[in-house]
Amino acid sequence: MPSANPQSPPYTVAVLGGGIAGLSLAIGLQRHGVPFHLYESAHAFAEVGAGVGFGPNSIRAMQLLDPRIRESYDRLATGNSDRKGTWLEFRMGCDWRSGTDWKGNDARSNGMVKGDVDGEERPTRIQVGDKITELNTTVDGKPFGQSSVHRAAFLDELVALIPKQKVSFNHRVVAIDDLGAEGVRIRFEHGETATADAAVGCDGIKSRVRRIVLGEDNPAAHPSFTGKYAYRGLVPMDQAVALLGDGLARNSVMYTGYHGHVITMPIEHGATMNVVAFRTKPDGKWEDERWVLPTRKEDMRADFKGFGPSVRDILSLVQTPDLWALFDYPPAETYFKGRVCLLGDAAHASTPHQGSGAGMAIEDAFVLSNLLGKVDDAREIETAFQAFDRIRRPRTQKLVTTSKEAGELWDLEAAGIGDDMEKFRADVQVRMDWIWDVDLEGQLREGKKGVF
Repeated sequence: MPSANPQSPPYTVAVLGGGIAGLSLAIGLQRHGVPFHLYESAHAFAEVGAGVGFGPNSIRAMQLLDPRIRESYDRLATGNSDRKGTWLEFRMGCDWRSGTDWKGNDARSNGMVKGDVDGEERPTRIQVGDKITELNTTVDGKPFGQSSVHRAAFLDELVALIPKQKVSFNHRVVAIDDLGAEGVRIRFEHGETATADAAVGCDGIKSRVRRIVLGEDNPAAHPSFTGKYAYRGLVPMDQAVALLGDGLARNSVMYTGYHGHVITMPIEHGATMNVVAFRTKPDGKWEDERWVLPTRKEDMRADFKGFGPSVRDILSLVQTPDLWALFDYPPAETYFKGRVCLLGDAAHASTPHQGSGAGMAIEDAFVLSNLLGKVDDAREIETAFQAFDRIRRPRTQKLVTTSKEAGELWDLEAAGIGDDMEKFRADVQVRMDWIWDVDLEGQLREGKKGVF
């Protein structure tokens, strides 16, 4: 891919972190001819978790950042089997307005779950309708619904686009010194140092760079427990189909419930069903220093004992679940300080309830790499960071807020909505619009206005 800038700028950028965010930024910088070096704390590139979803906005960002990313994603992506324009099918996962014991008839054959409410049998499947199916869910003029990849496989594709000599492993950041006009000095845990004209922290939700930018004593520098946790597991698709049928196993489905919900989606070209089961922690506290814990299948099933047969069937297939505490970041007053900037989860880690965290990181990478590509002198780097902060911080911090709200909605806890299905449906039909329908090139133009 030829550089958008035929002459390399006379400055260097240190990319601190080698996940999806850091690699995406590195690829963008490479495309614009900006010299960079990527430092990763681990001994090799790795991503935690299994499936990661991307919306239409993310796919457009991949194309804009570097068409090779989009091509790689298209090779790996798995969508719904026969509901191509659908994001999620919503179903009730427990008895409506009971929340304790399942009393309804689990009519999987006709795609309807019915619950007995005050002696009256009423449909409780949430019909999201054509509006949510079609609104802002097209890419290249084609229907676009739920789409996901295995994190590790996607990461491998990104890694292949970066020259090996531009990467250093086992480099965990402990401090960054401001050298003024000379840039920054990065100090690593093993005692080694590196200098660059600027540094971008892409080191995730446990970001050391965020604490450097915001200050160790700033509450916004530290992640906060959201009051929810999730069980994650994988199920061979043939087992899922045998138990649930093709319609439920091979398409993305959410089973909502009281203080919990379960999402299933196909990954690995339909060979595997990804399962994530969310629950609210009653005391709202997380005191274990570990955020990912091994757990027993029996404990997971007991946590959802009040849910219906479909949910219980799904969880029965998950043999070795992990339990994940869900944290996010409080709003930050800035994403940069001097010549150090934050990107991706290090800037705006959110819960996964709207499936947009990784996509926002790719959007970030598109905007920041383009802004830095316009810098002709190291003295202008801070101006680029300032423009990035002005354009990206409102959108990405809105995601942190609305994603947390979505978790409450899916768990029938949202204030003023609860388990009122009409209000629930109305919220779902517009909740994703602002995320999917974004003009990234317009954002970039706004960022450059009056600056470059």
